[in-house]
Amino acid sequence: MSNIWTLLITDDCQEDREVYREYLSGDPNRSYQFIEAGSAQAGLELCQRQHCDAILLDFRLPDMTGLEFLDELKQQSNTSLPVIMLTGQGDERVAVQAMKQGVRDYLVKQDLEPDVLQLTVRNAIQQAHRQARFGRPHKQRYLTPEVAFRLHRSPDEDRILQTAVTEAQKQLECDRVAVYQVLPIGDDEPGRKAVVPTLTKRCETSCSDRDPVEKFLSFLTKNYPSSFQEEQTVAIPGTDEASILVASQKTYLLSPIPMEPSGSDSSCDRVWGLLVACQNSNKRQWQTDEAVFFKSFTCHLAIALQQSHRLTQALAALETHKQLNALTSQLVATVSHEYRNPLAVILAAASTLKLHRNKLHESKQRQFLQTIEEKARQMTQLVDHLLVLETFEAGQANFDPMPFELLQFISSLIEEQRQTVGDRHELIFKIAGNTKGFWGDEQLLRLILVNLLSNAVKYSTDGGAIEVHLTGNETHITIKVTDEGIGIPAREQSHVLQSFDRGSNIGKIPGTGLGLAIVKACVDLHGGDVALVSKEGKGTQFTVCLPKRSSPDLRF
Repeated sequence: MSNIWTLLITDDCQEDREVYREYLSGDPNRSYQFIEAGSAQAGLELCQRQHCDAILLDFRLPDMTGLEFLDELKQQSNTSLPVIMLTGQGDERVAVQAMKQGVRDYLVKQDLEPDVLQLTVRNAIQQAHRQARFGRPHKQRYLTPEVAFRLHRSPDEDRILQTAVTEAQKQLECDRVAVYQVLPIGDDEPGRKAVVPTLTKRCETSCSDRDPVEKFLSFLTKNYPSSFQEEQTVAIPGTDEASILVASQKTYLLSPIPMEPSGSDSSCDRVWGLLVACQNSNKRQWQTDEAVFFKSFTCHLAIALQQSHRLTQALAALETHKQLNALTSQLVATVSHEYRNPLAVILAAASTLKLHRNKLHESKQRQFLQTIEEKARQMTQLVDHLLVLETFEAGQANFDPMPFELLQFISSLIEEQRQTVGDRHELIFKIAGNTKGFWGDEQLLRLILVNLLSNAVKYSTDGGAIEVHLTGNETHITIKVTDEGIGIPAREQSHVLQSFDRGSNIGKIPGTGLGLAIVKACVDLHGGDVALVSKEGKGTQFTVCLPKRSSPDLRF
């Protein structure tokens, strides 16, 4: 606060104005700067253009009375300037009316003494300053619970931030309020913090101010904060105080929004972001009580954000729990269904052999035994698929890429399949491009190809050609598996790679609905993509594209 007070003397008598200046200039306790007006209108215009701490007002002016001047002053300004009225002759009725309209004191010119005028002006200005300092906090403290309720009633983070900037601007009656989130540079390591955070704007109040808050905050992150005025302080992320700072003819009120500590870290020296209020420094200076209110307001905002974060986590956990329950139910239903049929066939075949083995021809006995073996293999495959998928879901799949000859690997695997598919299907292998230099996990790649080939054979009930086309370039290899089978209905193709999903046109073709989900998981571990093109009744083509060198960041 300045040690020099500015006093507006509004009086049409020049001699009286000189007397007031002389009396007040002799005040040993205070220094004054004087501005003068010879009419009411001139005085009102000066009030609009220049800051003043008090007004000495003559009751009788050529263009209006002192009471009319007070009415105009209240209409033009939101501030309550202390006014001391002076008159040429005492009038108790006028004095009472002037006091009712907000005059701080009423003096008669004929009785005026230097010490009386000095004391009256000092008391009026000091009282006005005390009211400005302590009058507003009572209102703000009273409103804080209401503001806190508005912050806490919404679970949505964006709505909380919008409410915060709106309420802060309303309570502080300032030009602008903004919320910035602090984003650390890189990943935090134990015992180390980013030296300079990045601030990203999340929300702000609308304002016609052409000097945006962003410029100041950009300067803050670069200079941090030695270039600002010496008598000012700045809130650095990681402190727990609201601070006032001056820059570019603006005053900024800053308060860090604390971040909730996590795990064993019980300290709260990290911040979620910054709450910034901006005020034109020519209008008013921030007061200590406003900084206290701002800090309290920021604490409520931090709590609201923490509650929103917890609620979001709880809802995500609930959704995960629902999905797990649905998956468990689906798993039980699938396993029950897939086990019931082969078990029924196995029991029937075993009972027949037990009861009628001596009456059955040897070829018939072999047929029953082959049926038991096939159904047992089908059940074993289901268990194997479930175990593999559970490993992927738990993030425990072993991914160990190594260089190997992809061409020879696929040739051998197709030859194995030829031994089991019979004469109804023709397996064709085509190669193009550069397939050398591939790094991959051989076991996972086997799962991809075996599942795609077995599906191609299984769902080509009328036989036909099954083509495997391997192509490569400098960075990727592509494997296409094409069949002439029953195809996949168009409406079901978007989710066919999900667990337990089976086409509606499969009829009695056995399967678990897990093979393609395993393919997708294996491809993801390699950092690749899988896509399909299918037409019902015509066939399906699966395309797997894998990078020749997988990134270690893609491992589960």
